[in-house]
Amino acid sequence: MKFGIIVFPGSNCDRDMAHVLGNVFKQEVQILWHKDTELNGFGPQDCLVLPGGFSYGDYLRCGAIARFSPIMQAVKDFAQKGGFVWGICNGFQILCEAGLLPGVLLPNTNQQYICKNIFIKAENKRTVLTQFLDDTPIKIPIAHAEGRYFAQADTLAELEANAQVLFRYADENGDVQPEANPNGSLNNIAGICNKEANVFGMMPHPERAAELIMGNTDGAFLFQSLIASNKNLLV
Repeated sequence: MKFGIIVFPGSNCDRDMAHVLGNVFKQEVQILWHKDTELNGFGPQDCLVLPGGFSYGDYLRCGAIARFSPIMQAVKDFAQKGGFVWGICNGFQILCEAGLLPGVLLPNTNQQYICKNIFIKAENKRTVLTQFLDDTPIKIPIAHAEGRYFAQADTLAELEANAQVLFRYADENGDVQPEANPNGSLNNIAGICNKEANVFGMMPHPERAAELIMGNTDGAFLFQSLIASNKNLLV
């Protein structure tokens, strides 16, 4: 599996992701610039990553300008052909703004930037990103000011009915409850996927919890799961 990491003006987690994928998991990694218009050498068995950061300074809504970057049309075409697309934090925001995922990320209910470790629980364990997870909550850092997932009632109901919710915020015991929700996301949603289960978005940062030197390796499960997928969209 080959990984393409897209860099927008203001991205700041691209090198973290490249390090984890390339040095920790020994995958082939290519850095892609937001003005690129083609994805030469990438096939449906590969993965594009939209990393965290503050694309275009987070002017307007987060991700609202990045959605117009030249490379995004190629990302849409890639996803439509079955290629994997993974957006983390700002990348999740961009995917929602671009219409690749439903809903939107709004300012946290406390109107503050939140940076801390939280626990999430895998809700859907049938995707290539979550197949190695069980009911045990995993500890992953968050770092965002606009992470409150919101969708209209009919969209939210469809997400739930189609098992498109990947992760929910939970406590350390795995209980999904309001007190464990750091930003006010509807239904404690921390991550979702599209209907075809090849486009993923999540607010927590697994790349910051994927090696021993960081003191936490819970995020490694997601990388291991995706890399081992062998293009089986559902297991």
